[in-house]
Amino acid sequence: MAPELAFHLPDPDEAYRSVRLSTDLELAPEARAFSRRDEAWVLELGDLPLQRLEYQLEVEHAGGGFETILDPEEDGRVEGVFGDKSERRLEGYREPWWLRTEHVAGEAAAFTVESRALQGTVEVGIWSPRGHDGPLPLLVANDGPEFEALSKLTTYAAAMIGTDELKPFRVALVAPGERDEWYSASAAYARALTTEIIPAVRSEVAVGGLVVGMGASLGGLAMLHAHRRLPGTFAGLFLQSSSFFLPRFDAQESGFPRWQRIIRFVRGTLRTERAVDPVPITITCGACEENRHNNRLLADRLAAQGHEVSFELVGDTHNYTAWRDAFDPHLTDLLVRAWWR
Repeated sequence: MAPELAFHLPDPDEAYRSVRLSTDLELAPEARAFSRRDEAWVLELGDLPLQRLEYQLEVEHAGGGFETILDPEEDGRVEGVFGDKSERRLEGYREPWWLRTEHVAGEAAAFTVESRALQGTVEVGIWSPRGHDGPLPLLVANDGPEFEALSKLTTYAAAMIGTDELKPFRVALVAPGERDEWYSASAAYARALTTEIIPAVRSEVAVGGLVVGMGASLGGLAMLHAHRRLPGTFAGLFLQSSSFFLPRFDAQESGFPRWQRIIRFVRGTLRTERAVDPVPITITCGACEENRHNNRLLADRLAAQGHEVSFELVGDTHNYTAWRDAFDPHLTDLLVRAWWR
């Protein structure tokens, strides 16, 4: 049984008029509201299938005005794209073993792709295990710099190679640029990734065979969209908490500027009978995040279309630490299926 999840914010001076939980947990608005009890604000969520949670507190000051704060009762902190959050580690949580094990030495390089499709530039970083000049498999990551800074993607690669869990491979870290536009089922970005960025990486380093693509949230959506726009590019896909928006599950996202374009792509994917280029696909998603519904539906349909699909729920929500923690065994298994089976 999962441990009970409860929060407690002391307020003996009645400094706050209200307190709410800010988190990626799928919760109704009323379920996020703290109640005043004695000289504190409390919230009890009961048992949830979680091992870890990132959150903030939204407080309304008694004198007026709202503020988002970290939980003063929780020592855990974690860095995120939108600033630090409080971190609650629950019973059973363990950091990935590969963060503190033997790592192969690596070499990093960076270059810029001038994209005609995007009418702009794309920054790309390349990580390679030292001493390997010949062709190696290539893992391409949307949101690459964020995956590197917040999920330690090349540390994972170095550990897997250094401990002989995986054979040597390279990693391409593709910067997001105009993320909301590029990653929202954009034909221009799909064309840039498959016909400009990946060929440019191949011209910089020796790449053997087809690449594996990975992405999270909108980046995962964009990677699946690129695969479907240009079959034959990818040997496999690793998609995490992808933004496969559908009105039945995701009406709260309807204000997103490219909502309709994403809806058209997702519906078209669901209607497809057979995959043109069936490849291994692993989808991971937080057990308590909103995207789990659309991710499960897409996983089922992709499997029915002929893809070899693995769908994995993790005890977390929608964040880079959750995605990091799912690399092993799930990314490890996907890379083996795509390259070395």
